[in-house]
Amino acid sequence: MTMIEPAIVYRLRPGWRLQWEEAQGRHVLLYPEGMVQLNDSAGAILTQLDGQRDVANVVANLQARFPDAPAAAIEQDVYEFLLDAARQGWIQHD
Repeated sequence: MTMIEPAIVYRLRPGWRLQWEEAQGRHVLLYPEGMVQLNDSAGAILTQLDGQRDVANVVANLQARFPDAPAAAIEQDVYEFLLDAARQGWIQHD
């Protein structure tokens, strides 16, 4: 995967689950062999990946949720994170 397209709909890889860990105060990504602790940005992005929203919608939702952040910075963060998450096998699309 070399590029993230605005119309692609991503979801977590089967067998992987996103959950909020109260004790850690952050989202974690659970998979059969372990857990990945996520920073705030990664958690915010992954909560948007429901298998229904395309990348453009994810970006728009996060821009609305964080109106004080520069829109272009949010878009860049989303695209960079999704590319990295796809390369690591955390997410997939049809």
